[in-house]
Parts: sequence; C-alpha cells; structure tokens
Amino acid sequence: MSIINPQDPIERQNEKLLQIAQSLMRRVEQKNDQSGLAYQQFERAAMLETQVRQRTKELERTLDLLQESNAQLEQANVETERARSNITEAIEAIDEGFALFDENEHLVLFNSRFCRDIADIRGQLSAGLSFADYVALVSRSEHLALPDGQTPADWASRRLSRHSRDHVVFNVSLMWNRWLQISEHRTAQGGTVILQTDVTDMMRSERQQRDRMLDQQAKILQATLDHLNQGVCIFDPDNTLVGWNKTMSRMLALPPRRPIHGLAFADLLQMLENDLTFHGDFDSDRLARWAERRSRRGSIAFEITRSDTHVLSVFAQEMPDRGFVISFTDVTSEREAARAMAEMNETLERGVIARTEELGEALAEAERANASKSRFVAAASHDLLQPLSAAKLFMSSLSDQLVEPGARTILGKAENALLGVENIIEALLDISKLDAGKAVFEIQAVPLSAILSPLRDELTPMALAKGLDLTIIDSSLVVVSDPGYLRRIMQNLISNAIKYTRSGRVIVGVRSNGGSARLEVWDTGAGIAESARQTIFKEFERLDQQDGNDGLGLGLAIVERAAKGLGHDLSLWSAVGQGSCFSLNMQIAQKPRRARPSRPRRSANWQNALDGMIVLLVENDIRLAHAMTHMIEQHGAEVLLAETASEAVALLGEIQLVPDVMLLDYQLGSGASGLELYEQIKQRFGAVPAAIISANRSRDLQTGCAALGLRLLPKPIDRETLLQFLVATRDAETGQLCAL
Repeated sequence: MSIINPQDPIERQNEKLLQIAQSLMRRVEQKNDQSGLAYQQFERAAMLETQVRQRTKELERTLDLLQESNAQLEQANVETERARSNITEAIEAIDEGFALFDENEHLVLFNSRFCRDIADIRGQLSAGLSFADYVALVSRSEHLALPDGQTPADWASRRLSRHSRDHVVFNVSLMWNRWLQISEHRTAQGGTVILQTDVTDMMRSERQQRDRMLDQQAKILQATLDHLNQGVCIFDPDNTLVGWNKTMSRMLALPPRRPIHGLAFADLLQMLENDLTFHGDFDSDRLARWAERRSRRGSIAFEITRSDTHVLSVFAQEMPDRGFVISFTDVTSEREAARAMAEMNETLERGVIARTEELGEALAEAERANASKSRFVAAASHDLLQPLSAAKLFMSSLSDQLVEPGARTILGKAENALLGVENIIEALLDISKLDAGKAVFEIQAVPLSAILSPLRDELTPMALAKGLDLTIIDSSLVVVSDPGYLRRIMQNLISNAIKYTRSGRVIVGVRSNGGSARLEVWDTGAGIAESARQTIFKEFERLDQQDGNDGLGLGLAIVERAAKGLGHDLSLWSAVGQGSCFSLNMQIAQKPRRARPSRPRRSANWQNALDGMIVLLVENDIRLAHAMTHMIEQHGAEVLLAETASEAVALLGEIQLVPDVMLLDYQLGSGASGLELYEQIKQRFGAVPAAIISANRSRDLQTGCAALGLRLLPKPIDRETLLQFLVATRDAETGQLCAL
C-alpha cells in the first residue's frame, strides 16, 4: 500500500512528499537515542525529496507540452474557420442551387440559390433538416407540378427511391411551365450533394423545335397528297375527316368556303348524297355500315356518278390504326369509251373496229397513267425518306440528353412513329421499283452465313422481347442470288414469323436438295387458313390485326415480287393451330467457298464497354456530334471532337496522340470528304481503324470504303451498330497485343 495516492495531481503528490520529509527530519532530531532508526528515516526522506524533484520536472515538461498543443489547436481552429469561410463563399458563387447532406442524411449547408424556385419551402430549410423531411416539404409545395394521377406521397416515394442510387440526374416540373434539373451525387464519406439547375429555356426550346419538325412533316405529307392525280380522303378511328387533297375537293365539288376538317363521315355522306348515284347493288347505306364497323373492314370498290356527268371509281380500305382511307379515280373517259364501243357494236362492224381502237388508246393512256403513278410514288417515297431520316437523327441526338422518364417515353414514341413511317415509305419504294420493273438485281455467289449471321444478331432481341426462342442454324452453302434482296426477303420472313407467333419458337435452317438449297422459316404461330394463303402476298393485306401489329402489309408482297425477280421458288406450308413454314429454293453456286464463322452475338449491356478507348470524331453537324460524343463517353471512352478535316489534322498534330479508332463523316462541308481525310491521317500517322458515317448509300461510296478497308455506318446512326463496331475494334487491337 502506497502512502501517496497515484490518482492525486502531481502538485498534491509533491506537497505530501514534502510534508512527509519534514516530519521525518523532526523525528530524527527528537530521537537521538534511536540513531540507527533515525538514519534510516533520514535516508528515506532524502530519497523522497529526489522523487519530488523528478516529479516536478515531469510536471513542468507536461505543462510545456500542454501549452504547445493549445497553440497548435488555436492555429488549427483559425485554419478551419478560414476553410469553412472559403467553402461557403465558393458554393455561394455557384450558379446552380447547392446543398450538402452528411452521412446521417442531415442538411449541413446550402447556398441562397437552393430551392429558390420553390419559395414556399425556402424559409423552412435549416441545418440539421433530414433528407426525408426535405423531400416531404418539396412534395407538398404549391410550386410543384405533379403529373396527372400522382399524389404528393407518390412523388415523395419515387424521389426517395432515386436517392438510393450513387448518381442520378432527373427533371422536376414546376408551375408556370418551369423545369429544374436535379443532379444528386454520393460523396466518398457517404454524404449527398444536390445541384439544382434551371433548364426551363432548354425544355421550351426543345418543344418548339419538335413542334416545328412535326409541322414540317405534315406539310410535306399534304404536298404529296395534293400532287396525286387521285382524290384521297383520310378518316381517323372515330370516323372524323382528318386529311384530304385538292383533287378530292375538285372531284366531289365540295363547297369552297365550307370547313370540312373534323367533319364526321356520316355528315359528309349526307352532304353529298343528293349529288351522287351509286352503281349496281352498292348504295350509301352499305357504305355507311362499312364505315361504322370498328375493325376487320375488308377493302371495298365501287363506282358512283356525280351530277350525272362524272364517273368515279371508289376504293376504300382500313388503315392499321383502325381509321380508313378512300380514294377516287375519275374514269369518266374510260366509261364513255366503253359505252360508245357498245353502241357502235350494235351497228356496223367497221364502227366496232374504230371504237375498239379508241378503247385501246384509252387503255394505253390508263396504263401510262398507272406507270406515271408508280414513278411518282417511287420519287415521292425517296424524297419523303430524306426529311424523315433527318427527323429521326435529330430525335436520336436528343434521347441521350433527356433523363426525365416522361420526356424519354414521349421521345421514344415519336422515334418509333418516325421509324414506322420510314419503314412504310421504304416498303412503298421497293414495291414501286419491283412493279415498275426497275429493280436491279446483282446476281452473284452469296454465302448464306453472311445473310443469316447478321439477321440472328438483329432479330434475336425482337424475339426475346416477345418471349420467343429464335434459332437460326448457320450454313456453309453458297447460293446464286442478289445479297441485298436475299437479305430483305429473309428479314421480312423471319420478322413476320416473330410478329405473328404469340408463343413458342421460330427456327430458320437450310436444306441441301441436290444442286439447290432451300431456306426454311418455321414458326409455331396460329397458322394461315387455306382461303388466305393467296391474299397474304397482296399489298396491304395483313392477318391477325387484333394483336396491334403495325405496318401496311407490304412485307410478303415484297418477298413474292423479289423472289419472282430473282427466279427463286417461294412456297408456303401451314396448318391452323400448329404453325407455318415459308421456304425459298435457290441454286447452289458451282464453287462454294468456305463461309466465315459467325461471330457470337454480344450482350446488349454496353456498360463500361469502351473503357480506355480514345475516339476521334469528325462531324460538321454539331448537334449530331454532341449526341454521339455524349453516348460514346457514357460507355467509358474519351472523344476528340473536330468539325472539319483541317481541324482534325491540326488537333492530332497538336496533341501528338494517335486515336484508337476514328469516326469520319463523309460530307464534311469543307471541300474534303471523309475518305480524303482518312488518307491524310494515314500518310501522317499511319493506319488507324476507322469508319465512314454517311446517309449516302451509293455503290461508289461502298466501293471506296471497301478499297480503303473502312467500315461504312449509314445514317441515321444506329446506337447498337456503332457500339458493336467500337467494341469489335477494341477487341481486335487487344487480340493483336496479346499475340505480340
């Protein structure tokens, strides 16, 4: 047991030791007879005094260290306060609203612009406010514009679900047509940074641009209708007149000053009934009943006479959206010629011959008119395809910039609508070429693997989306055909099989039959009735329309005409309730060559697929360039952007860095083409993997790209095709390095 408590302060211990030493000295002096004991006590007192001195020195050193620590702490507090002041000034200088929540989800600090546009909650923001309470305040704000059918609680729940991600960007709609872009990031310490940016001007500009684009397309379509020599009127699914051309107004002698847009079909029929006479057993009641049907309207054709002078041939057909279109052709001259021929037939044989010659001339004129119509459709389809492709390209460049789900949904629907119109026009163009006999077939040896492998990659996602199993069995056979039309035939047959198969599978394979090969497309669909097996190859004929399958029913018509032009036998086997099989028989080439093995289809997940790549993009359309740059950099690559050929060459010379791959626009608008730019870069920096981007599909451009070993990527740019090219280029370079 110690006579000194170790828990006492140093000063108190020293004081006790001094007292003990003094007491012992007094006892030594008082007891001279106990000299031995006194000496021991004195010796102990001396030792205690030594310990006191040592403890005193330690205390002094401790006090010095304490003073030094206090000085350092004071300096640290000054620097901390200075840093806090700098941070406060920095976030206040940010143009966007800024807020920081700590790892415990409590508000730490925010600038004056945070929630500036949500004024009714601005005064309720304070340090320590929880993130959930902040979301609840915003959800109940009178400045927040909630979508139809969404409650504040629903909005708050959706907002908190986004908060669970490390990085998220989305738009919030406010009252008075204002928009805020919210960017939320997770910090390394587990806190949350929120940035609020006013994007109202951007959203309004995008909407105005989209409205102008749609208005321009409507004008183009109306101009096309007005140039047709047939009268055309279009009704929506509610039997309301939504479009017509000038030829129809002239043929039916409609009142020039009476508005007819939005007029119901029954009202229009009643307005014209007294002026029209129906031929044969067809009458206005039958026409009205046909129009009132909501689905499965079969096409009808009949003739009417207007004002007892003009004979019109009328053709009515349902459209995919359950509306219908009616066309009028003035056949007065043909009917008058036929009537004159009948009258002359009752008199003299010479008159019969003369009238027959007149009829022949009339028929020739009709054939010339029909040929002219086919040429016009082909020309009009090509001209319409250009602005539609441009519209699709602009929308594609917008898609990566929009993060708000509602806006992306609307943009996706607009892109799908433009894609549908583009597909329909391309189909009309193919039909017009085939019907006019102007289709050019380049017959050559075609490896079937070069046709089937790309179709497997292209159509497998479509089958998976419907829950179908698509199996395309590769083949090493080489046939005699046109590669472009053969691919179009197989694409239509396989996509039709997927479209009209509700469950099960689609199998594509090749059977060798002596000197010929038979391509077969089997499906487990509903099958085709015997009565419909001839009509499905006609234009605008579609089966199973209740499933909402889009299109005009031109796919099989194109298949039938293209197969006939190529000399390939097309046959059909089908059993109702079991499925169908379309087969195409072709001649096998005399010297088949070994087809290249098909490359495995890549996964649709391109996340970080381009990490570390450096891509040179030369594109003079700055909007498209920014859209492609954003999309490529999202997947890990770095993009060097140039608008002209000279700028690209100067950029590479300045940074002295050779990119991994180049994307070069063909028409740069500066006197140099993409091919010429590639040759300049090749001479200066050596061969670099590259692709030419162009809407030009001419044979000359394809030949030029092939001669330089370049890939041709057609516009409008397809995201999957572009990413596949970049990933394939990266894999090829990686393989070369591994080989080295």
